[in-house]
Amino acid sequence: MPKFDVSVVGELNLDLILSGLPAKLELEREHLAKDLTITLGSSSAIFTHNLALLGNRVGFNSAIGSDALGEMALQFLLDSGTDVSGVREFEGKLTGLTTILPTGSQRYILTYPGTMFEMGLEHLDLDCILDARHLHLSSYYLHRALRSQIPELFRAAKAAGLTTSLDTNDDPEDLWADDLRNVLPFVDVLLPNERELCKLAHTEDSERAMEVLAGQVPLLVVKRGQAGAVARRGNEQFAVNAFAVESVDSVGAGDSFDAGFLHQFIRGRGIEECLKFASLTGALSTTRAGGIEAFRDAEHREKFLREASAKCLG
Repeated sequence: MPKFDVSVVGELNLDLILSGLPAKLELEREHLAKDLTITLGSSSAIFTHNLALLGNRVGFNSAIGSDALGEMALQFLLDSGTDVSGVREFEGKLTGLTTILPTGSQRYILTYPGTMFEMGLEHLDLDCILDARHLHLSSYYLHRALRSQIPELFRAAKAAGLTTSLDTNDDPEDLWADDLRNVLPFVDVLLPNERELCKLAHTEDSERAMEVLAGQVPLLVVKRGQAGAVARRGNEQFAVNAFAVESVDSVGAGDSFDAGFLHQFIRGRGIEECLKFASLTGALSTTRAGGIEAFRDAEHREKFLREASAKCLG
């Protein structure tokens, strides 16, 4: 029996969310927010936290600075039951921080990367990471030091018998370089959103983009927001509608979708069942501000998933 159901490699920082701002922000003006949320941020950590609270044994591997921000981020993960023994502290360095400014249905995202730019393969305990059933990595383009070594990490995981998944997330430089092709032969599940899908395939046609990427990985899962989600496995295609919910905040919804999908995937569930449950966990995330707050409230989480599952899964 492996130590972990899922090993996660990725970035770790806090999110500072200022809500209730004017729809248009002006330079040199002081704008007042109506609410403030300080919570766990970063795609990898949100995914990890929520996957652990779904009942999985999760090991998290990342880096923080020697500061209070890193300690706070770690505590969120510890509270979820995540094993954080794979998180390295970089003495004298700063942990990253993301400031999110929601304006209507969109948001500004401002990130100081901190130690996420410095973590390399040499900082990871491969023996511990590979003592798992599955490996997941998020934020491919933010791993400046690790990026060229990610194919080696995924190759080792496949050689050790793990299944693997990757959510590239955004490329802040908007380059979408083709070095990702060195990783894809070792990826079982690729989890982009629709914008990322088109950027990765270098086309504005989402159908064409799906054709391109579905030919490079065994399973392609595309998050489409209000339009739901679609998966391609060879010539098979599966689709689900978005679960209707009164949304408070979409931060972390995609990461929560990933957690729900892989929660079922590692249990051998069918693709359609994985998609349906992922739709529920993504929707659950939006019912509280921040990517983890809806999951942290155990009573709210369990009630939502129980009632939503009865409605959608039968």
